[in-house]
Amino acid sequence: MQLWFQDEARFGQQGTLSRGWADQGSRPCRPRQTEYRYVYLFGAVCPATGETNAWLMPVANTAAIQVQLDDLSRQLAARVHAVLVLDRAGWHMAPALRVPHNLTLLPLPVRSPELNPAGGLWHELRQRHLSNRVYADQTALDDAVATAWNTLVDDPTRLRRLCDFAWIKAARETV
Repeated sequence: MQLWFQDEARFGQQGTLSRGWADQGSRPCRPRQTEYRYVYLFGAVCPATGETNAWLMPVANTAAIQVQLDDLSRQLAARVHAVLVLDRAGWHMAPALRVPHNLTLLPLPVRSPELNPAGGLWHELRQRHLSNRVYADQTALDDAVATAWNTLVDDPTRLRRLCDFAWIKAARETV
């Protein structure tokens, strides 16, 4: 049995501004793009192992989450069952969603995004990898988001530090 957390985030050309180092008294300029192209990153993480699963999608809907669920199901080792904790987005609860046999979906309580450690990954990506940038086109945006995700998940220790909340560790130790 493994405990996984799933969430999705929209990244786009409107970007994020973040703080940076500058000489005292200076007012550094940063680019801020105002175009309207987006990509959705569907990400799942197992805090105990540092394993991840992610998909870039042009939209967030039932078909997109189905792709991720099917892929995560194939990724799991034989005889492993995963409990996937996720929010109550409409596409997560859609009747058309076919949950693979080795996954159980566990919806979070209403209005409790702070319980999902996957949400912290989006903050990390925006602040450390995707802020203060301009993307030439959709391909550049897709490539930047994919590179940022791969950079983040290439360090399992850092990933566990971001996602393995104290209450998750405590629950694992009591089992």
